[in-house]
Amino acid sequence: MPPDLSAPDTLFVLLSTALVLLMTPALALFYGGLVRAKSILNTMMMSFAAVGVVGLLWALLGYSLAFAPGATAIGGFDFVGMRGITLALREGGTIPHLLFFAYQGTFAIITAALISGAIVERMRFSAYILFLGAWTLVVYSPVAHWVWGGGWMGQLGILDFAGGTVVHITAGTAALVAALMVGPRRDHGRQAFLPHNVPMMLTGAALLWFGWVGFNGGSALAVNGTAVQATVNTILAPMAAMAAWMALEFKRTGHVTAVGAGTALVVGLVAITPACGFVSPLGALAIGAIAAVPCHLVILYRVRTRLDDSLDVMGAHGTGGAVGAILTGVFTSSAWGGPAGLLEGSLAQVGLQTLGVVVAAAYTALMTWAILKGIGAVMPLRVDARDEAAGVDVAEHGEEGYTDGEGAILVLESATAPRAMPAMRPTTSAPVAQSA
Repeated sequence: MPPDLSAPDTLFVLLSTALVLLMTPALALFYGGLVRAKSILNTMMMSFAAVGVVGLLWALLGYSLAFAPGATAIGGFDFVGMRGITLALREGGTIPHLLFFAYQGTFAIITAALISGAIVERMRFSAYILFLGAWTLVVYSPVAHWVWGGGWMGQLGILDFAGGTVVHITAGTAALVAALMVGPRRDHGRQAFLPHNVPMMLTGAALLWFGWVGFNGGSALAVNGTAVQATVNTILAPMAAMAAWMALEFKRTGHVTAVGAGTALVVGLVAITPACGFVSPLGALAIGAIAAVPCHLVILYRVRTRLDDSLDVMGAHGTGGAVGAILTGVFTSSAWGGPAGLLEGSLAQVGLQTLGVVVAAAYTALMTWAILKGIGAVMPLRVDARDEAAGVDVAEHGEEGYTDGEGAILVLESATAPRAMPAMRPTTSAPVAQSA
């Protein structure tokens, strides 16, 4: 091992890598609980598939495009096929280059998986797999280079401590474009698509919060005061967002919903992500509370439109990421590791943050549209109407999430008379029965 390696820093980033990796199955639980029972496996597989597809491409090419020395717009090819990624210290750091590569890979995976929430229950799985791979290389890797890999955003001084722009604005914008291009679910606007398992959704939200400590705190890449600051801010902002969201819900309906509380928690986490290493704890509370308002309004408005962003990825991640990025320019403090922000008399940082939001969203929208257009030219983007009505789990994966005991009989029958095996039927035995 290199003589200058810091054992505490290495252990800290190792644990943070594991925590961020946990966020992808946590997202699968969060999204899975929010959909209908007949689509739970497909929804969860859209998150799990990102581990294989994005993780592989990150190792082969994506990491190089994001972090290898290159132009201000894109990285070079020095690290293609993991060439040069060894146990030696990453330049200017105290942890092995190999560990930094793995840590950043978990970010790429969760970012791509987030998009799936906008197109669940109707997108063809094969088309989704192609989209994941292309989007990671064409959108995520270049934007990561712009901000963290020595690209133009970082050089301009645009702040993004742990991924407000790189992760949440890109994922939210891509989700919006994908939802528009794939189209709404059948019966959208005529039928209420109720969550089939809210406790599962809350479990996923709790695990996301747990993993987010590694997401934000680990981005310090060292055991130091910045890591403490980022971690504490990651704890505080969701608390404020939940309090504000519950107040808004109660004022509007007289009720506080569990789905709303879980959504608010995620909104607070999203909003503090770009700012967590640059603002005070009070600033984190303010960012969480403020972000809850526009996100709440965007989600309420979306429900009244034809847009079927199924799980409100744009409302929570896109809007939350944009609001958090701009508020970073307001609350960043020279006393807390950042440049002076608006509260310290400098308007310049707000302008830079706004520029970063606009460019990242515009680039992501254009490239996402082009990728989906290309895939749509060679295969349908969505499943057949009959398969969608029956539930995409059976049509796309040949299995279902819930059975009433007859599934075991079907398996036994298939072993002796596979041609006589009847088609598996969509379940109606979920905790909350869903109509087709």
